[in-house]
Amino acid sequence: MLRLLAALLLLACAAPATAQSASAPPRHDAVVDARHRGAQGAVVRGVPTFRTVGGALAAAPYDGARPWVVFIRAGRYYEKLTVNKPNVTFLGESRDGTVLTYDAASDTPRPTGGTHGTKGSYTLRIAAPDFRAENLTIENGFDFPANARKAADDPTRLVNTQAVALLTDVGSDRAVFRDVTLSGYHDTLYANVGRAYFHRCLVRGHVDFIFGAGRAVFEDCDIVSRDRGDPLNNGYVAAPSTPISQPYGFLFVGSRLKKETPAMAPGSVALGRPWHPGGDPLAFGSAVFVDCWMDDHVSAKGWDRMSSVDRETGRQLWFEPMSARFFEYGSTGPGAVASPTRRVLTEGEVRAYTVARVLDGWEPPR
Repeated sequence: MLRLLAALLLLACAAPATAQSASAPPRHDAVVDARHRGAQGAVVRGVPTFRTVGGALAAAPYDGARPWVVFIRAGRYYEKLTVNKPNVTFLGESRDGTVLTYDAASDTPRPTGGTHGTKGSYTLRIAAPDFRAENLTIENGFDFPANARKAADDPTRLVNTQAVALLTDVGSDRAVFRDVTLSGYHDTLYANVGRAYFHRCLVRGHVDFIFGAGRAVFEDCDIVSRDRGDPLNNGYVAAPSTPISQPYGFLFVGSRLKKETPAMAPGSVALGRPWHPGGDPLAFGSAVFVDCWMDDHVSAKGWDRMSSVDRETGRQLWFEPMSARFFEYGSTGPGAVASPTRRVLTEGEVRAYTVARVLDGWEPPR
């Protein structure tokens, strides 16, 4: 009997690690590990292993015949990344421990000359369909507060501080983000092209930190406004530039609008403002909050106006929120203030704002 027990114990110790162990992650096609010291793509425990996320992306197939899963171990990966191959999945080992980061802002010089501009400041750019990310953080690490503390005549002080963490660009569609943190300050999430679904995510920023022309659903998410220390204006949550031909833009459903610090001034954050890039008169922003809880940083007026510079004449143009598609339904919490400038949908009207309709019939995979 003792010999049998000893044999069983030896077999258990020799058995391969389970999918939940650190040495054998869930099913995957590549592993990224900042501690890897072998050659890029060297096979470790039967799987190609890379030091960088970019290295793993380069190895992905172009045909997208099936999901190509990259398991990214905990670590900080300082890389500027573009996903231009379909059906790629990033699976992090730890939501807070697996961090994709870069620190370019709009005015940051590019190595090849000029500056990045808002669109080029991204940390992660999605330019292919069926991308998926789970259980990790995507961050733009540009230090907005440190830059703001610099003297006005400091030559290192940047004026244009837009700094994008995530960009959905031409080619992106059906992008899914689950249990993902998106972190930045000014212009954190540029949801500009295609359809995107965010589930149980955290999006953090202050000025126009969810913006763009795409369709995006935020379900059961935490939308966190960062404190600029201003008693009157601590920013704007959304700045959609939805084309007038597109029936839906951003839908926030069953989510929570929170403030970064208890000291943030009450009533100092607007739900959004209408962005007209280059003064485009055909941008007719859509942002709708359904059954969302709001803390007291949300202002009683709800929405704000926004200016744009006309691309052809150079004139400054102002656009009012009442001309955009800005609505609420079922808001609760200290920031859910009844106001004539906060338009509330009727029970009949809110039925048009479902996840299925906003995503045009696409059902994100569970």
